Amino acid sequence: MRDKSAIEACLAACVPDRPVLIAGPTASGKSALALAIAERQGGLIVNADAIQVFSDWRVLTARPSAEDEARAPHALYGHVPGDHAYSVGEWLREAATFLNAPERPIFTGGTGLYLTALTEGLAEIPRTPPEVRAEGEALLADHGVQAMIQDLDAGTAARIDLNNPARVARAWEVLRATGRGLSDWQAETPPPLLPLDQASAFVVEAPKDWLTPRIERRFDQMIDQGALDEARANRPGWTPDRPSAKAIGAAELMAYLDGEMTLKEATERATILTRQFAKRQRTWFRARMGRWQGLSARELA
Repeated sequence: MRDKSAIEACLAACVPDRPVLIAGPTASGKSALALAIAERQGGLIVNADAIQVFSDWRVLTARPSAEDEARAPHALYGHVPGDHAYSVGEWLREAATFLNAPERPIFTGGTGLYLTALTEGLAEIPRTPPEVRAEGEALLADHGVQAMIQDLDAGTAARIDLNNPARVARAWEVLRATGRGLSDWQAETPPPLLPLDQASAFVVEAPKDWLTPRIERRFDQMIDQGALDEARANRPGWTPDRPSAKAIGAAELMAYLDGEMTLKEATERATILTRQFAKRQRTWFRARMGRWQGLSARELA
């Protein structure tokens, strides 16, 4: 039974004429909360999840259902072709259009970088050329992340998580492509489009012992709701390097269709990957969203 007082407390904290921000790990109930706010107070729900922008995976990425979309207006869901390398800069430009829209935007999603770019600003770093990315991938494969770390400028090395290969690779690519360290680019970050003190900002806190069973149930539910049919529809032309292939479970379902995994193995693997992803999300939120108002997922679910 849902604890109505938790939702009521959230609604009471929302300033009616201010945009709303809702962050939270996967399967934590943030989409349902955004829908409750939109229905009770009005507003347009704007996606802030990097994988839910793609058109080719609806069930697998837990995009809002057609029924939910009929209950309140939604934007930036499933509007990007799966072969398009959509960036945080593109999302920010699209999200900006809703800040002056007639309806109050309710930004919700699990991609912390999107939400912090909106509230803290985003450095305008040139796109990495494909040849530089290929060079970096080869360096990482042949010599490991330590070789990349050794090439970084001191300012960047002091600011990024050196235990995160993706962050190190990105910093290496920026330095290689532009001749300037990532920290130099970030020092020129323009003012944010939506300063945090001009929004009602919430982060859903979902502890591991509560979230893990929900994650384990959810992939089975996705299968029941048609995720395998989605995989079959996406199989022609699908490749692992397709941007939308980052959807957790996509590669596993393709492996099942190709006879390389049983459905049980695919489900177990996807569940493990989702748990790991949720852990990374929680770490990001703790590190970057200390000023956001915390909400208990236990009380919202």
